Amino acid sequence: MPHVTIPSELLPADGRFGCGPSKVRAEQVSYLAGAGAGILGTSHRQAPVKNLVGRVRESFAELFRLPEGYEVVLGNGGSTAFWDAAAFSLIEQQSQHLAFGEFGQKFATSAGAPWLRAPQVISAPGGSRSEIEPAEGIDVYAWPHNETSTGVMAPVKRVSGDAGALTVIDATSAAGGAELDASETDVYYFAPQKNFASDGGLWFALFSPAAIERVERIAASERYIPEFLSLKNAIDNSRLNQTLNTPAISTLLLLENQLDWINGNGGLAWASARTKESSSALYTWAESVSYATPYVTNPEHRSQVVVTIDFDEKVDAAALAKTLRANGIVDTDPYRKLGRNQLRVATFTAIEPDDVRALIASIEFVLAQG
Repeated sequence: MPHVTIPSELLPADGRFGCGPSKVRAEQVSYLAGAGAGILGTSHRQAPVKNLVGRVRESFAELFRLPEGYEVVLGNGGSTAFWDAAAFSLIEQQSQHLAFGEFGQKFATSAGAPWLRAPQVISAPGGSRSEIEPAEGIDVYAWPHNETSTGVMAPVKRVSGDAGALTVIDATSAAGGAELDASETDVYYFAPQKNFASDGGLWFALFSPAAIERVERIAASERYIPEFLSLKNAIDNSRLNQTLNTPAISTLLLLENQLDWINGNGGLAWASARTKESSSALYTWAESVSYATPYVTNPEHRSQVVVTIDFDEKVDAAALAKTLRANGIVDTDPYRKLGRNQLRVATFTAIEPDDVRALIASIEFVLAQG
């Protein structure tokens, strides 16, 4: 594809469309450098940082309309660490997983730990999703609310399995951008670098009373649990508004500002409507042109926060993404392991719907140049 300069009037005001790390609003950076700067480089065991953690936890409780008895828990290591922590501290004997993309499969792999029975894994072809199949002996049912790698979304609904079975949802790219009834989950866990427009390295989770009881029961058993991967340690420390080891304070400050912005604009309902507006613009466009189509063919399976668009053989999507990047529109590449002629676009809460529409205009301009 020859070099193309997109006219400035077509370009989005902000060209960041990556699926994580994602766009950080300028106001967050100003808050970090301004009001937040005073606690950078100070002890996470002292009141200023602990109060920050407390404010973040309270903001999450407000955003998710936390049911009675549920708690906001946090720890270091991101969602990747949480998968291993769940294998040690949450799965009692056996779990069932939906794997309709890279990240659902990764949790299933962690659940194959030698002290557990082999997990049941229900897979689906690319661009679609699988369904839970309640079974005897399963004590954790787990799946992603949104599969970041493919742009497939699944409903969050409590599973009616064996008594005491927990519903555990990976919300890494859905939390803060899609509606949720938290009472339908026992654990809803996520990292802050998607809709919450912060940096990676931390995980947060909404825990039900049943999930907390499960963690405490396993911790009291003879199972070996590394201190860093102990969810009981995470719960105990979270109640004190701290973490087992030092958290990234700048990440917490960026997160606090983003939560204040979302809650101040109408909370989860507002955020969900915003991401739906952005993603709908992309899906409608892809269905209206001859050279593109949504990768997720079933509209009910399509994500409102991660949009994957396939192109026909006449369009070199990799070259298109490279041209967009040269014009300041970045991180529209597909998930590397899919190997498709595709663009993947985040429509997270921080991303302006008008910028998504400008992205579409920019793509059309580039393709019109041949």
